[in-house]
Amino acid sequence: MTQVKQGDTVRIHYTGTLADGTTFDSSAGREPLEFTVGSGQIIPGLDSALPGMSEGDKKTVEIACADAYGDHNPDARQAIPRQQIPADIPLEPGLQLQMRTPEGQAVPVTVVSVDEAEVVLDANHPLAGKDLTFAIELVSID
Repeated sequence: MTQVKQGDTVRIHYTGTLADGTTFDSSAGREPLEFTVGSGQIIPGLDSALPGMSEGDKKTVEIACADAYGDHNPDARQAIPRQQIPADIPLEPGLQLQMRTPEGQAVPVTVVSVDEAEVVLDANHPLAGKDLTFAIELVSID
């Protein structure tokens, strides 16, 4: 039976959970996730778990934060003056916004705190610093 190798296009069903068992993402009820193994399209820890699997194989993979979205970087938090954000945006902790770098690249940020003078934004990925578990099923290999 054919086994996954670098460069193959695969389709997987998956459920991703945190250490406390909370599901953060799943392909349940959707089409399988399709990507090319080794291309950098998915997190490294999940990508490296696929070579050697065959169609129909299922496994659970525990991925350290370093092989997922990285450690939480305290330098990715920034306080900005409240007046720099349009007044019509209802700021509250947990709200996700998009900022632009000086080069024009969009960067997703999360509001951490808000007061009269400033807003603290966090550009870390929401799953940064977290170990992840994925239950995966290899649907197909092309």
